[in-house]
Amino acid sequence: MRGRFTSIQVNVDHTGANIPGDVADEPSLAVDPTNADRIVVGWVQRYCVGGAPVAYSTDGGGTWTGGGLLDPLTPRSDPIVRADADGRFFYFSIRHNFLGGLFRSTDGGETWMPPVDALSGDKPWMAVDQTSTVGRGNLYIVARSPYVARSTDGGDSFSYYYFQEPEFPGAWTIAVDTQGRLYGAGGQGLGATSIIVSRSSDARDPQALPFGFNQQTEVDIGGTVRHGGIPSPGLLGQVWLAVDHAGGPCRGRAYLLASVDPPDPEDPLDVMFCRSHDGGRTWSPPRRINDDAPGSGAWQWFGTLSVAPNGRVDAIWNDTRNDPDGEISELVYSFSYDGGETWSANEAVSPPFNSRISPIKLGDYYDMHSDDRGAVVAYAATFNGEHDIYFVRLTPDCNRNGVDDYQDIVAGAVADCSGNGIPDECEADCNHNGGADSCDILAGTSPDLTGNGIPDECEADVDADGLPDECDDDADEDGIPLGADVCEYAPVGFPRLADGRPVADANQNCVIDQIDYRALARCLRLGGPGAAGLPAVCVPAVDLDVDRDVDLADVAVFQRVMTRACPDPGYPPCP
Repeated sequence: MRGRFTSIQVNVDHTGANIPGDVADEPSLAVDPTNADRIVVGWVQRYCVGGAPVAYSTDGGGTWTGGGLLDPLTPRSDPIVRADADGRFFYFSIRHNFLGGLFRSTDGGETWMPPVDALSGDKPWMAVDQTSTVGRGNLYIVARSPYVARSTDGGDSFSYYYFQEPEFPGAWTIAVDTQGRLYGAGGQGLGATSIIVSRSSDARDPQALPFGFNQQTEVDIGGTVRHGGIPSPGLLGQVWLAVDHAGGPCRGRAYLLASVDPPDPEDPLDVMFCRSHDGGRTWSPPRRINDDAPGSGAWQWFGTLSVAPNGRVDAIWNDTRNDPDGEISELVYSFSYDGGETWSANEAVSPPFNSRISPIKLGDYYDMHSDDRGAVVAYAATFNGEHDIYFVRLTPDCNRNGVDDYQDIVAGAVADCSGNGIPDECEADCNHNGGADSCDILAGTSPDLTGNGIPDECEADVDADGLPDECDDDADEDGIPLGADVCEYAPVGFPRLADGRPVADANQNCVIDQIDYRALARCLRLGGPGAAGLPAVCVPAVDLDVDRDVDLADVAVFQRVMTRACPDPGYPPCP
């Protein structure tokens, strides 16, 4: 135990006792979204003939049952466990030849189907689309290899996309956003000074063959990825990527986190965090989450990230700040209720352990899953004098009264007017009236016309579209995240002006309708095809092909648009 937190060993025998000498590390964890009590953990078991070890829990991680070794005669490593929206579990691991195998379970991890082969490579990662978009149920697998594997049939078969660096630089982690778009993040190998984030808009479409990555962004993460050091001879932290799927003001934000070596020569490793509010095109400056004194010489390694359904951002890592020699680590937790703008004081959540108790690396990663109550973590430690796998449930305590926020709310000790699992006293109060913004909105004292959870009076709105600039959508992916993207009658991909409005919207009512067609016809009558010197209102308002001439080509574009757009204002939204 450590304070409020109890770590429970996962790799145990049928009696719940430790299995001496199994050398277990590199855990991966998944939770059934239809039943949070059902959890599956897989890991590497280094001293065995082969197989992929697995355990499952039916009581939220309170007790664990060993599921044995999947494919017991085949040496396997680098496990990744994930679940789909219907509660099916998927376990992917690689053989020594880097050929991967996908195991599937429909009963909470008790039994598993034989593996389905899939091309892979070293350090694979997997994501499952749990959205309600066209990509729902898609499985994606990546590794440091020149392809991405995708399954659109629940893992029965895979197709592959072959790419060129830096289009998709062998991502270490991947994630699916609220629109079903696939993100990947990784560095150009160990020692990379920046991270490449790639995004695919068509991988979600089962009919897209091949699919590709149409956006790449280089991100300064505030340091270099490092391999080897005092705490472990292996990788000291991979790059983590996650997306906010909550319904609040930060919905759709993408987050990056990694343990990296910062420029300070006295600081070997820090946990750094960046965020993007525009679909991964631009990123905030890196922010240091560990709150020990800079230059203390402490190692913050195995930084891990996840986001809760209510938008809380969780981070964990191993921390040596209490050991000048850098060999004794503690698992440390921090969380953010405001999209990573501010972070809670770092809190040690495990007993100390010696990560160098053996010459073998303590794996390459941990894993974490967040829900509205807190986060569940699978991590490796040496409490038994060897590498073992442990599970711990972490719960935020934003007012630091020694009781987790969920229990405070259930007991009535703190108020939660919005029912989002966040105590009102810990939520934003942008107008400084002494009450949480969510309470002001519910009471009607602070309007929220956009429904984004932020009082209108508190938002910057440069384009005066009624939406906060930071959260404006870019549904058409034209690089202009402005309010015009919410025009219901402007088809995706339609030509747009510099301010984001559709070109043909001559009367600027955010609707492509018959009024606009009449404006086009009038300009055509005034000048005719190919004529010069048209009135200013005709250019660019109805010059759809942007050739500074209003002619029959513009009419043809408009006719195509009219087959996809509603004819008049006041009609129901277009399908």
